[in-house]
Amino acid sequence: MMRLPKFEYRTPRTIAEAVKIIADAGPEAQFVAGGTDLYPNMKRRQQTPRIVISVMRLPELNQITGDGGQGLVIGGSVTLTDICEHEIIKRDYPVIASATRTISTPILRNMGTIGGNLLLDTRCNYYDQNYEWRKGINFCLKKDGDVCWVAPGSSKCWAVQSSDLVPVMVAIGAKFRLVSTLGERMIDAAGFYNDDGIDYLKKRPDELLVDIHLPPTNGWRASYQKLRRRGAFDFPVLGVAAYVRYAPASGNEVRTRSGSDRVLNVEDAKIVLGGIAPSPIQVDEAAQALIGKPLDDDQVQAAAEACYVKARPLDNTDFVMNWRKQMARQYTLRALRELM
Repeated sequence: MMRLPKFEYRTPRTIAEAVKIIADAGPEAQFVAGGTDLYPNMKRRQQTPRIVISVMRLPELNQITGDGGQGLVIGGSVTLTDICEHEIIKRDYPVIASATRTISTPILRNMGTIGGNLLLDTRCNYYDQNYEWRKGINFCLKKDGDVCWVAPGSSKCWAVQSSDLVPVMVAIGAKFRLVSTLGERMIDAAGFYNDDGIDYLKKRPDELLVDIHLPPTNGWRASYQKLRRRGAFDFPVLGVAAYVRYAPASGNEVRTRSGSDRVLNVEDAKIVLGGIAPSPIQVDEAAQALIGKPLDDDQVQAAAEACYVKARPLDNTDFVMNWRKQMARQYTLRALRELM
């Protein structure tokens, strides 16, 4: 049986109190919300904080405000179940609700939070093992060792970003608000993640993720497709988030099924791949294949091919890496066809 190491548990009631505790404690402290990522890591001795600071009782982190017209703000400690069931999210941001519903199992979604999923530790077959197993291979670069067993000649850790919500947040242009004793700052989701399995967040240890800001739903649509072995519980070994915003085409107007005399061209697009690298991969070539044209099968095929070329998974998760690369094409097709 794997047991938690000893630690001191603190329960601040305000954001100011929480960030002061972690500022005073330094690197020996960590925030926790639902604990579905941190506590298993502590049992495996991947993380061993001396002080654990719960943020589940902070009122500001448990609120959802706004709507699709003005933008939505989601507190970092809102549970994944509440995200799935929230009527405004299901109505105005259905991609957030559907992507959240693919995370883990109902029981774990009752505890896990949106903030925790966005800060999820990177994962790898050589890292996510118990202490004795990792000691048997002489540990790895991410924890206690000096070799990346995925790519032994590399000085970089290749553990993968395995959150389902991260590719979606990057695709739709969400922003995160971080607070510390030094003040607060907003950072775009697209600029929040580093391509490094160890230093994977552009977040200081003393900063608290307070809330997530979603942009207004001003004519854009998005979808998310997830590859995993089982239909529940498993982390993604590939996630594809697709975002498009339409604009009326000039000239070349056609009669649509609804009877209006216009065809819609894609004004903006983003395709983001998750689960295959230490950070989400935004495939600009796929977006350029869509922008300025109607979203038809030729453009969708071109975008899917661009994602296939860009995807370079390594042998550090479930399934054969070459097959996962092939699936980047197929799952991009699925994501975009959902938006056609």
